[in-house]
Amino acid sequence: MVNVPILLNLVTYLRGTMHMGVSGSVTTVTNFVGATSGFSLIGAFLSDSYITRSKTILLFGPLEFLGYGLLALQAHVPSLHPPPCNIEAELSNCKEVRGWNATLFYTALYISAFGEGCMRACLPSLGADQFDHEDPSESRQQSSFFNWFTFGISFGGFVGLIFMVWLENYKGWDTGLGLSAILILLGLLVVAAGLPFYRNQVPEGSPLTRILQVLVVAFRNRRFELCEELEEAQESSAERGSTKVLSQTNSLKFLDKACINHGNEGAWSLCSMTKVEETKIVLRMLPLFVSSMIGYVSNPIIFTFTVQQGGMTNTRLGKIHVSPATLFVIPITFQMVMLAIYDRFIVPFMRKCTGYSNGITHLQRIGIGFASMVLASIIAAVVERKRKEDAVQMSLFWLVPQFFLLGVSDVTSFPGLLEFFNSEAPRGMKSIATALFWCEIGLASLLATFLVQVVNRATRHGHKGGWLEGTSLNNSHLDLFYWVVAVVGLLGFVNYLYWAKKYVYHQDPRIIDEPSVDQDSP
Repeated sequence: MVNVPILLNLVTYLRGTMHMGVSGSVTTVTNFVGATSGFSLIGAFLSDSYITRSKTILLFGPLEFLGYGLLALQAHVPSLHPPPCNIEAELSNCKEVRGWNATLFYTALYISAFGEGCMRACLPSLGADQFDHEDPSESRQQSSFFNWFTFGISFGGFVGLIFMVWLENYKGWDTGLGLSAILILLGLLVVAAGLPFYRNQVPEGSPLTRILQVLVVAFRNRRFELCEELEEAQESSAERGSTKVLSQTNSLKFLDKACINHGNEGAWSLCSMTKVEETKIVLRMLPLFVSSMIGYVSNPIIFTFTVQQGGMTNTRLGKIHVSPATLFVIPITFQMVMLAIYDRFIVPFMRKCTGYSNGITHLQRIGIGFASMVLASIIAAVVERKRKEDAVQMSLFWLVPQFFLLGVSDVTSFPGLLEFFNSEAPRGMKSIATALFWCEIGLASLLATFLVQVVNRATRHGHKGGWLEGTSLNNSHLDLFYWVVAVVGLLGFVNYLYWAKKYVYHQDPRIIDEPSVDQDSP
């Protein structure tokens, strides 16, 4: 209810209250998304290594409350933000936020990003911890959980985009941001109420240290030949009480040399097979992490600029004026309906047809989302061109096709990536894997910022600004930029398909029949 509307309506606040330009406001939003996702790595590392996920949420969640409280204070006190003016009509008289006020704004914004980042790394993993992946029935419930987790985000966004955006635009940003802080506090109390009931994953020490140990020991043993010592190393690992012994795989064989016992003891001289296999899993996921990040670049760009596109259309439905940010009720409504249909009808039907427990594999689901993003970019370019050429103001309903495709993308790629990273990650690295998912979205947002800056610099000629450096979309070239986004998205999609086809799943996505579970060997 808080983060979705603030993310989509923040451009309106930056333009209308802080008087930032088109490019500056978009860059601030994408940097905020990137920072939030980057901070998730800190929360993930602490929860996987030293404290439980639930404690991490309750420890860092109050920072988000503090950040929104400071933003509400700044919006309420006139001396803490620029004087009111119409940035579209009185551009020369509008002063952009500067000095101490800018410092206060960015401090509050990034404090809230730090708290949110640490929480979002732990919430999905804490939910997934409540299901036993070894139990076939609970494994299917875990997959359903990620769909309903995404549904919860969408439903909160739906309520926020109708109610919170209305408050921010018509009752004042101080009221909207103040209520946001209160809602965050209520959310933390709900999490705290569940503490007696959670299954908590016991922290197993730093997973990053374990990976580094494998890489160092394998490099030191690079001249040794692989032999039967590997079996001895695996047995000694089991004797030391490893939570789960992973069997040896044939990929990345050079890492197996970390298991060679040549007389030296200690974690930096001899690694168990489980440690080696954990490292292999992480390294196998890295190409998909990078390719998915590139494929996701178009998503934050289309979302952010579509808000500004919506502001330039006729947003009146009879006597009702629809805020540009509220337009995202369209894709979010589709997401909720589609997620419910997908989980209850499509998955059971596809499960019977394909033999996969989730109907289709995680990577197939993600690929559908990336393809829809490319198509959304193309349609957005055509619609923006028509909007600029029309003599009369275009209806907001022209934006429905790209909204629809963005909804398809978030039904498929968002929960698909989230479940892929969480299910494929080793047991002691679930929060890190979830943080990588958020980090991927954040890095995609930073790449989007970089793409905007590169295009502006490349299209700047003398005193003539770049494609996106106009004071409004009417004297910018968003339609041409959308074509650039479509090309980048298509290249990212092709690259993703290459790595997805090569990937071998750690957790078998096929259905495991319950009667056969008792017969499974370790």
